[in-house]
Amino acid sequence: MDPVTLESLRGAIARADGFLWLDLCPPAETDRQLLREALGFHPLALEDAFRARERPKLDVYPDHYFVVFYAVDYDPNKGLMLRPVHLFIGPRYLVTVRPQRIPEVEAIMARWGDPEFPHPIASGSLVYDLLDAIVDRYFPVLDRIAEEVEAIEERLFAGSDRRLVEAVFQMRKALLELRRVVAPEREVINLLLRQERPIFRPEDMAYFQDLYDRLVRLTESIDLYRDMLSGALESYLSIQSNRLNEIVKVLTIASIILMANALIAGIYGMNFRYMPELEWPWGYPMALLMMAGVSAGLAFFFRRRGWL
Repeated sequence: MDPVTLESLRGAIARADGFLWLDLCPPAETDRQLLREALGFHPLALEDAFRARERPKLDVYPDHYFVVFYAVDYDPNKGLMLRPVHLFIGPRYLVTVRPQRIPEVEAIMARWGDPEFPHPIASGSLVYDLLDAIVDRYFPVLDRIAEEVEAIEERLFAGSDRRLVEAVFQMRKALLELRRVVAPEREVINLLLRQERPIFRPEDMAYFQDLYDRLVRLTESIDLYRDMLSGALESYLSIQSNRLNEIVKVLTIASIILMANALIAGIYGMNFRYMPELEWPWGYPMALLMMAGVSAGLAFFFRRRGWL
């Protein structure tokens, strides 16, 4: 591909019968000045476009929109991965700025670049196809997270892994990061639906409404899985607390029984010369029988009270 210059960019924009899609991946510092001079983008929007982690948003300017969106992927070992894409949307052009490769964006570029692919030359159709591909990727990612949430729930109630609590918090962190992206993106689409500037055609609004509905459904699913994790963690901690209480109760009862036996052994172990039963031949068996009897009596008492 030939390098983009100021003259070629201005010439492409000046054509009345064309549509320009300029994709900068990864962008160079010189591209910032080029976009400002050729297209008149606001310095603040350009600063956000060349920044790594800007929250999803929509900025409205007199002749274009600036949108920040995120493509997502999930790896069990690496966690949730967010890939930003910044869009400058005009009536006859689209400029995308992304610091790294995004398969969804490149798939749309290949499809729209195919001469046999019938598509209207309109920014609304292209922006919808691009955002639709990005949002479609959210569902398999969320399905993978849901599978891990269900697996964690089963392991929690089985209680066979000491690292479960750490896994729960890592999964909740991934869901929180995903919601921090999806919820603002839902508001971005909502603002696009409410804007009255002549950048998108009226017939494009139905498609963006469908996109908004899917983002709402994603937000509700994320909240559902977060609640499931929180409920499973609370149940797990409650089970562990009950087990600990049972252990403490058994140890307390055992301590009481041993204290009673220690009392008998302490009395018979005193070293006084004139003690009753000191010379009694049955003294030792009698002490053992007393210990056994007291232990059995205490155990019967605790069982009758439901403590054992």
